[in-house]
Amino acid sequence: MNYDEDIRILCVDDEGNVLKSLKRVFLDDDYEILTASSGEEGIEILKNKQPVQVVISDYRMPGMDGVEFLRTVYDNWPDTVRIVLSGYADTGSVVEAINEGQIYKFIPKPWNDDDLRVTVTNALEKYFLQKHNRKLAKELKEKNMQLQEINRNLEKLVEERTEELVFKNMVMERAQNILNALPVGVAGIDPSGLIVQANRRFADLMGLKFEPIGLPSEEVFPQKLLGFISTLKEPNKEIEGHIILNGREVSIRGVFMKYQNGQRGLIIVISRTDQKE
Repeated sequence: MNYDEDIRILCVDDEGNVLKSLKRVFLDDDYEILTASSGEEGIEILKNKQPVQVVISDYRMPGMDGVEFLRTVYDNWPDTVRIVLSGYADTGSVVEAINEGQIYKFIPKPWNDDDLRVTVTNALEKYFLQKHNRKLAKELKEKNMQLQEINRNLEKLVEERTEELVFKNMVMERAQNILNALPVGVAGIDPSGLIVQANRRFADLMGLKFEPIGLPSEEVFPQKLLGFISTLKEPNKEIEGHIILNGREVSIRGVFMKYQNGQRGLIIVISRTDQKE
């Protein structure tokens, strides 16, 4: 199996023959086998040699015993997979070792070489799976942070756009109020003939009960008014005239509006010729 880093296995036992036997077990494997005759020596090796993917430790050793040693390993190098060897069939001690040192597996002495090699292979798979999962978790956390930042920016943008729309709507509403307050009728027509602006006075003079915004002018205006509109061809030149509208003579003025920014359309202003309403 190919790994993305050098494999180091630390074997800790106070008996030299056991350490030699463990080294022989992995003689054909591409592992760097580190040995220590005590827990204290094993800790020093771990401080100076990293990463160490697997630790195999005897349970009973003079000085720092296996439980204390593996607990120290777990506290300082939690990613290292921990395996215990013991020739003592003490169930209580086994449970203590597992609980204190977060042991991956407990192997009795004497061990079976093939079983031990399989155990180490599985321990390495566990190590690299955990490493891969941590990498994915880190990437996911970073992506979530990026997503949160995008959401914050989007919320800010939506808020800014909402404020902008509210302001524009307020301006349009006030502009419409000003138009409605004028004593003359005013209408705006886009180049396609659609009525895009009309005040209340214009609707009254046209005899309409509604403001005809959004309707085609040819469906709303009488022929005489349409005929007047057809004469508005020269940009920004005002034309005046009189027509009969709903049985009354009205004064009408119009201009073909054309600006450099591309804004185009017709502006129509209608007023009664008599001063009495």
